[in-house]
Amino acid sequence: MAKKPGNTMRIRMLFMVIMMTVVCFGVLIWRLFQIQVVDAELYQQRALAQQMRTTTIRANRGKIYDRNGKELARSGTVWTVYLSPADITGEELPKIADGLSEILGVDRQLIMDRGANKKSYYQIIKQRIEKEEADRVLAFISEHKIKGVNLEEDTKRYYPYGDFAAQLLGFTGSENQGAYGLEAYYDSVLSGTPGRVVSVKNAKGTDLNFRYQEMYEAQDGNSLVLTIDEVIQHYLEKHLETAVIEHGIKNRAVGIVMDVTNGEILAMATVPDFAPNQPLVLGDPTAQSGLDRLEPDSEEYKAFLGQAQFDQWRNKAISDPYEPGSVYKVITISTGLETKAVNLNSNFFCPGYHIVSGVRIGCWRYAPGHGSQNLTEAMQNSCNPAFMMIGARIGGENTYEFFERFGLSSPTGIDLPGEADNKNLIQTREKLTKPGGVELASTSFGQSFKITPIQLITAISAAVNGGTLYQPYVVKQVLDPDGNVVSTTQPTAKRQVISKETSALVAQLMEAVVKNGSGRNANIPGYRIGGKTGTSQKLDVEQQTGVKENILSFIGVAPTDDPKIAVLVLLDTPAQSSYGSVIAAPVVGAVMSEVLPYIGIEPKYTQEELEKMDIEVPTLVNKLPHDAQSALTQLGLKARIVGKGGTVLRQIPSGHQMIPRGGTVILYTDDESMETRVVVPDVVGMSGQRANQTIVNAGLNLRINGVDIELAGATAVRQSPEPGIEVEQGTIITVDFIDKNQEG
Repeated sequence: MAKKPGNTMRIRMLFMVIMMTVVCFGVLIWRLFQIQVVDAELYQQRALAQQMRTTTIRANRGKIYDRNGKELARSGTVWTVYLSPADITGEELPKIADGLSEILGVDRQLIMDRGANKKSYYQIIKQRIEKEEADRVLAFISEHKIKGVNLEEDTKRYYPYGDFAAQLLGFTGSENQGAYGLEAYYDSVLSGTPGRVVSVKNAKGTDLNFRYQEMYEAQDGNSLVLTIDEVIQHYLEKHLETAVIEHGIKNRAVGIVMDVTNGEILAMATVPDFAPNQPLVLGDPTAQSGLDRLEPDSEEYKAFLGQAQFDQWRNKAISDPYEPGSVYKVITISTGLETKAVNLNSNFFCPGYHIVSGVRIGCWRYAPGHGSQNLTEAMQNSCNPAFMMIGARIGGENTYEFFERFGLSSPTGIDLPGEADNKNLIQTREKLTKPGGVELASTSFGQSFKITPIQLITAISAAVNGGTLYQPYVVKQVLDPDGNVVSTTQPTAKRQVISKETSALVAQLMEAVVKNGSGRNANIPGYRIGGKTGTSQKLDVEQQTGVKENILSFIGVAPTDDPKIAVLVLLDTPAQSSYGSVIAAPVVGAVMSEVLPYIGIEPKYTQEELEKMDIEVPTLVNKLPHDAQSALTQLGLKARIVGKGGTVLRQIPSGHQMIPRGGTVILYTDDESMETRVVVPDVVGMSGQRANQTIVNAGLNLRINGVDIELAGATAVRQSPEPGIEVEQGTIITVDFIDKNQEG
């Protein structure tokens, strides 16, 4: 028989049990201490994550306005459709996949795959759907009493004016973040702060009632008020688009309109552009044609598309340095006058060339040259030999110093992304001061270095505004979501570059260019316009490819006795070789002819001009639109180019008809535009000024019979043609006026 355990054994066993119990409880107590004390915060967060559901509330992106309060960019409500797979039964999922794939155009299998993730409460099916689709989804949910399909509000960016100011405004990305342009530069200002809804879930993952919810409101973004004027921007874009067509511009056209008194940008455009509402779609027909020739989805196709998209988004006005050519002569002459290296009585002889260190550099008028000329004539003639002589008199040290003082050796600091830094594209002090150096000679007439269009117009604005260099800017104010002003941009005067006296002489010399020199095609009767032409060679392109390409440009300033605006236009590589004076100057003249009256600068005609109030309309059919417009402008007439063609097909009034000075000739450039007709308004009984405005606003011309419409009592009593009939745009409406104050 086995021995029964003795007392000693029992005591030992009891001791072991007690010790094991103590150890186990000790471990358990220590683990509880770790969980509840040491790692309490960690487990609390895990518990909250299981018990709480957070939903993001999107903030509305701030608006973008022009200087007059017109909306250029705004955000609208769209919806995101998402599934909560944990709430969807296996029987419902195929029905949901069938319905949503049909409504939203989403692959059915994608919906099935995302709906199969039963641990998830948030699987996105489609983002940013419009109201029509959202309503169809809601109707589908209601009709089939489906659970687990939800919609949440989101915002989408809209640009009401379509392709207006595209590179300037930029666009937003898929997450509503700024991608290019002002949208990117001011993203933190515009985007606001998202809010959130925190709700408590039960064990099944279902949200409890509102007592267990907490909402943190989204803070909408601030809005921007720009210096851009929508009307001036449209004028600029319209004339650039016409120039691109009529001259076959291969590498896009650029235009900038600046207020010279403070650095405000009134308009900035690069054409062809794109539509910010559809930024991935190519806006350049030539680029689209090139893409269409490639095999879709090929690597070549993808590379071409990517480059074409990047090119169309790129703001050439600030991002692309170029050799300015003769437009830069404004800076050379400003430097020469300020340093007293030259004066109005200085003389220069041009035999058609100039030799520097054994290198013969020709004038554009190679034979017989310009002969003997003073400073004014050298500027009018845009004579390279004369300017090389001016550069030599100025010297390399002064040339380099004033290049820097005019802000041409560093970015302007404009509040836009992508401004180029040209520090490695300009001549060094050492090269400019080298005795007999060709670099100084070529710099004096605008070659052998590169600057950006924004640098150039900023510098020339300083040359004519009294000598002050301002930092250019495009955002005038920041507004909070309630419309209150958060901040206002004050003009930044960087430095006084030249004296007021020198600046006045520069404006005078630029006026001579337009009156009697190479800038005649920019002349506008009744206005004092100054300007400078430019035809610059793309020397680097020629060295790399052997192909000669030019950039043609013109800058205009007005009025020269008290400059207010500057307009710069660049046409990069026209189809046919030409000069800036021939094709760029008329474009600037066309822009100014509309901008100057718009900003309230009235024409002041000379006696000779007043004597020619009735003008015979020239025959303009088969001419290039801007050539035709330039011809009309020289006569004191206005032009309205209608259509998208490159040649004038028809004009109203026709050639040889008489039209009042200041009247408008309609130039039709395609067949479709010629179908446009307008209804003659009824002006009988109106005052002279009101009748005039009504007829002009209708796209018609007014011929006045009787008293001067400026008289306080001037009233329209008869008109021909009769009101209510349809006529072609530009038709002359003859109106008889009497002075009612003298009646009876």
